[in-house]
Amino acid sequence: MRVLIVDDHPMYREGLVAALSGQPGVTVVGEAGDGAAAVELAVRRAPDIVLMDLHMPVMNGVEATGRLLSERPDIAIVVLTMLESDDSLAAAVRAGARGYLLKGAGRAEILRALETCMEGGAYFGPNAARALAGLVGSEPRRTVANPVLPELTEREVEILDLMARGLSNAAIASRLYVSDKTVRNYVSAVYGKLGVNDRAAAVARARDAGLGSGLPGGR
Repeated sequence: MRVLIVDDHPMYREGLVAALSGQPGVTVVGEAGDGAAAVELAVRRAPDIVLMDLHMPVMNGVEATGRLLSERPDIAIVVLTMLESDDSLAAAVRAGARGYLLKGAGRAEILRALETCMEGGAYFGPNAARALAGLVGSEPRRTVANPVLPELTEREVEILDLMARGLSNAAIASRLYVSDKTVRNYVSAVYGKLGVNDRAAAVARARDAGLGSGLPGGR
């Protein structure tokens, strides 16, 4: 099992390397301290699986997961993070992560998650599994199938909905675990596809389509 370890805390990252390197059948092929470095290193080192933190500088783990899987969809990604929120779990799963563990997990559980995900399965720690069950049972998000705005992708509809709820670009980036620049790019794409020139006009179109009915910051 070829593993790439990604975490922005050097001591924690070194501890993971030490804990996993001595395990039979496990080879740590590299380590990275941010998401951008992780994507570059994964393409070069071709790991079977990536152990990915979420909150990191330069590029966070959710965005790195999405970019990495677009380059190498055969790599399995297991998130190992301190973030317990439903939003972080949902964002990681949407990006393509096969596993989600909190940093309190022991070595045995981390190995179990890595083995399960490398074999094509999914592994979620107890708290994450309960949260995921709640997310699956909740009302589904609006998707690209919205007949009023068929020109927008699912992600663009999601961002437009948040704009219509009154969230700023920075707040949207924080909620979706992407960079401010990524949100600006999506907003520009939305303007172009809707044929509008500013946020107010885009929000007006969104509300005409039934978006933005939730409270700011709500689900």
